[in-house]
Amino acid sequence: MAIRDFQRMIHERYYATDSARGAGKTFLWFSEEVGELAHALGNLEKGKPDRANLEEEFADVLAWLTTLANISGVDLEQAIRAKYTTDGGPKGTK
Repeated sequence: MAIRDFQRMIHERYYATDSARGAGKTFLWFSEEVGELAHALGNLEKGKPDRANLEEEFADVLAWLTTLANISGVDLEQAIRAKYTTDGGPKGTK
């Protein structure tokens, strides 16, 4: 699935509810999911991996990030292409 297809799917399923909630409250949901991902990664680092949970948390973070992009009017695929493929992508390291 392409990023644009995923963003469209999230928009079709959740936009009405997400836009009514607003960016601020949606960001809180996103932050909660990032925290759950942090916990899953912590378990992995401690040698107690739960692969299914880890994959679920990555998917949730991506879905909520996509939701934020939708209600903010950002085309994620376009933004990624502009940032990471134009002129060889960003310089330096992350």
